Amino acid sequence: MLIHGFGVDHRILLPLESALGDLAWRRIYLDLPWAENGSRKPAAGAQEVADGVVDEMRNRLGDEPFALIGNSFGGMVARHVAHTLKDQVLGLATLVSVFTAVHEDRILPPRQIIHRDPALMKAAAEGSSDFEDEAVLQTADVFAGFSEYVFPGLQGADQALMEQIAANYALDTEPELAHPQPFEAPSLHIFGRQDHVTGYEDGWAVREHYPRGTFTVLDAAGHNLHLERPALVSALIRDWIERVEIHGGSGSSAGLS
Repeated sequence: MLIHGFGVDHRILLPLESALGDLAWRRIYLDLPWAENGSRKPAAGAQEVADGVVDEMRNRLGDEPFALIGNSFGGMVARHVAHTLKDQVLGLATLVSVFTAVHEDRILPPRQIIHRDPALMKAAAEGSSDFEDEAVLQTADVFAGFSEYVFPGLQGADQALMEQIAANYALDTEPELAHPQPFEAPSLHIFGRQDHVTGYEDGWAVREHYPRGTFTVLDAAGHNLHLERPALVSALIRDWIERVEIHGGSGSSAGLS
């Protein structure tokens, strides 16, 4: 399953098809409740959202093995799912995952822009302010990806429902504390060196919990790093999938559900 971040929808993860498209894995792109095509069911907070995803997995897959990819808030949810259903999980990947829910408690790098194109921002219209807030590489290609895959989700989100969830943004217990035994399936955790939203230090702090984990911090990469560094992110995901297939014995019978 591919689980998107807060305030966007499944489209933000569609660029990962460049890494997954020729694989025989079934893929389920989930829309969380606030998304345009989500359930729009009231949720009291992050824990209720995460538990709802666990229920969705059980309803869709039963006891079938699967792997997960989670982005930002979806990374926190994916870690909860992976630990709760550990016996079924072939692998876990996170992109710029939330590891510390309370923003003020996060260890964050200062805001930094590696490349700025003033002409692009002057010519850009819809979504330009949202793009500028997060983009580390402000290029035409990255803006085009943002406009296609990120901005539509921002526009379609249920703001009132997001406010409800944001008021209780943390899980009851972090997955690594709730399930202290090491997570031994192959994992991948990608961070942006210039990600001033979730950072990288908090994620690196739990690296010993993932003995089969690849942890990497990408330079010239912010919170939408898969748009800014697509080739490198794709290569890392392909490597993770190879490790998952070796660990599970075969990838074709399971799913990136």
